[in-house]
Amino acid sequence: MQKDQSIKVGIGFATGRKSFQKVLRTHIYNWKESGLVENKKIILNLFVAYDLNYHNTKVTDYTKIHPDLTEQIDSSTFIGSGAINEEIEYLVHKGVITSKEASVIFGKGYASKRNAVLYFAIKHKMDYLIFLDDDEYPLAVTNTRKTAIWGGQHVLSTHLKYITQADITHGNHCGYISPIPFVEYNDTMTEADFRSFIDAISNDILNWDNIKTIMENGGVTYADTKILTSDEAIEVPEKNRIKFISGANLGLNLTYPWRVFPFYNPPGARGEDTFLSTCLCERRVLRVPCYTFHDGFSTYNHILEGVLPIRLKFIRADNEQVLYRFYRACIGWIRYKPLLLYITQPDCYEEKIEEMRKLLQKTLPQISSYFKQPEFINILAELEKYHKNVKKHYCQFLTTQHIWARIMEHLAQLN
Repeated sequence: MQKDQSIKVGIGFATGRKSFQKVLRTHIYNWKESGLVENKKIILNLFVAYDLNYHNTKVTDYTKIHPDLTEQIDSSTFIGSGAINEEIEYLVHKGVITSKEASVIFGKGYASKRNAVLYFAIKHKMDYLIFLDDDEYPLAVTNTRKTAIWGGQHVLSTHLKYITQADITHGNHCGYISPIPFVEYNDTMTEADFRSFIDAISNDILNWDNIKTIMENGGVTYADTKILTSDEAIEVPEKNRIKFISGANLGLNLTYPWRVFPFYNPPGARGEDTFLSTCLCERRVLRVPCYTFHDGFSTYNHILEGVLPIRLKFIRADNEQVLYRFYRACIGWIRYKPLLLYITQPDCYEEKIEEMRKLLQKTLPQISSYFKQPEFINILAELEKYHKNVKKHYCQFLTTQHIWARIMEHLAQLN
């Protein structure tokens, strides 16, 4: 790209929360403060894929942006079911894909919303796309003093600084990243019991060592001051055929669209960022020095009004909302772990599944009794279900990439 050319930057949200407008406002003012809005060579384009059913919202919860904010960006594209159906009809009419194949890319689920954002960004010829989450704020928090210390983060400009050197840039996260609450062990559930349970559902990133540290901090992940004061990006290493990223605070280089992979997750599961991670062994992935604060329990919306707490609350397993979120996270993890193992450790897949099965059989009674939630027993049945269908899901995973490649080929012919 020539230095005198403008850079078209897409900012993508896959959202379903009423708080989206507040989060967007904060980010837009952050872009203005960082100098991106005034930079005539940077064209800022918003792409919002919204789900009205997630929290029973309406279209205007996403589209009715205050004029003072729309003036700060160059374009806005809102992607609801109507817009997606129009694109599906177009692609089917052109013979690019079939209706059935369209449902693989643009069907239900979080991965499909991300694919919609990615598709529209590429169709609109964005050079780069930065994914942000509707429950993450451009802030970092540390515990280097007796009280929490906060600092603003220029997330978008940091990604743009490094994205030309990589296929993907991946930022850092602090705050309430983990849905695992702080627990006090007893005779019903010992630390050994809980560790065995975490070992059964975990992966290379979610593991007992980092979970234990987070729990000791009351469920809070604090920013690393060494990263906050660094100007260097670090190449993400490959481990077990995977380069781990997360789905937000994420930059994608779109200048060569055929190098871009789609998102996928097994039906009813999450992990769309994890499965994208398994495609990146031949891609350059950089972890860049910026943070976002993850408000995973939606308890710190007042931060968006300028009120910064001096202490962050412990997340304890003593209320229904926290327990339900933890349970749903466990279900999501167990649903995608068989496919993750099948992709990354195929030679010992059956052995790993058997290890998980034995650990869950041993620990789920204690887990259910401790949290007074008999539903936790369902985790073992979910493991068996997704283990049984792992080959089917693996086929879907590959098919998604093949369909996406045909769509990218078609869009390339339009340029």
